[in-house]
Amino acid sequence: MQAFGDSKRIDKIENPEEFARKIYSFSTYQTYFKHIKYFIKWIQKEHPEVKTLKKAEEFVPEWLQTRVDKGLSAWTIQTEEAALNKLYGIKADDENRFQPPRRLKENITRSRGAKKRDAHFSEKANEELINFCKACGFRRNVLERLTGSDLFDRAKAETAFTEAQEAGNEALAEALLVGLKTFPEQDYFILHRRDKGGKTRLSPIVGPHIDAVVQRMKATLPSEKVWQYVSSNCDVHGYRADYATSIYRQYARPIEQLDYRKKIRCSDGKYRSEIYICRGSERRKRLDRRAVGIISIALGHSREDTAITNYIRNL
Repeated sequence: MQAFGDSKRIDKIENPEEFARKIYSFSTYQTYFKHIKYFIKWIQKEHPEVKTLKKAEEFVPEWLQTRVDKGLSAWTIQTEEAALNKLYGIKADDENRFQPPRRLKENITRSRGAKKRDAHFSEKANEELINFCKACGFRRNVLERLTGSDLFDRAKAETAFTEAQEAGNEALAEALLVGLKTFPEQDYFILHRRDKGGKTRLSPIVGPHIDAVVQRMKATLPSEKVWQYVSSNCDVHGYRADYATSIYRQYARPIEQLDYRKKIRCSDGKYRSEIYICRGSERRKRLDRRAVGIISIALGHSREDTAITNYIRNL
């Protein structure tokens, strides 16, 4: 199933059967392998008569239900379900496919509220790093590898796009084009290389600290790391939410000017109302779906529901 480096987007459109079979990211492979091993150990303990992986398939729903009964989060259970669906090729329309609990915003605990590790991380001493993260929306792996060469102004991005096209580097060319087209009024960007799933994205630098970020990037040599050390206690993921919220406030139109009957095209190709009505703990709160879509591109998700569920806060 390993297909590291293959285009997930192209396979999804042109070859659905291959898309369903392949694993495109090494980190996804590691995660799925880990949870499949948990399943195998449970089979060995609870059903020792089962000697083959094929025969173990019938016990997938039973095992996943034990995970629900154990009180694991909906995120963990959905990951384990995805791993086993991939292993056994269980399709979405299979009547025997396990239905995991829904993931609800009010149940998210990561990067929410005070944590024990916060006592070992001084916000005052790390103010520049925090402002840097809030302005750029990093994932930790990209932040720790960030070099001076990853700063792009519009002219540099346009030149890099032409060069990537000429070199046949379709992934880089697409990332640059999407960033330039989505944020036509932005002057400075960060190129997030080898982000989640091995993807590259061009995202704008936003907020009140743009000048400080640009200055630090320009003061760093192209081959040098911008941050030599990032504390493990730094909540990099949490600052992505601040970044997302800043972008929403910048791009959102007044709700009273929008029309629920007007449809816009979403990332999945379907047309939905330009007004998004929240559910769960923020039931009936209304958001500008176009602005949410812009956030999802900046974060590297291209999925409106992820931006809403995980990142937009305090609006």
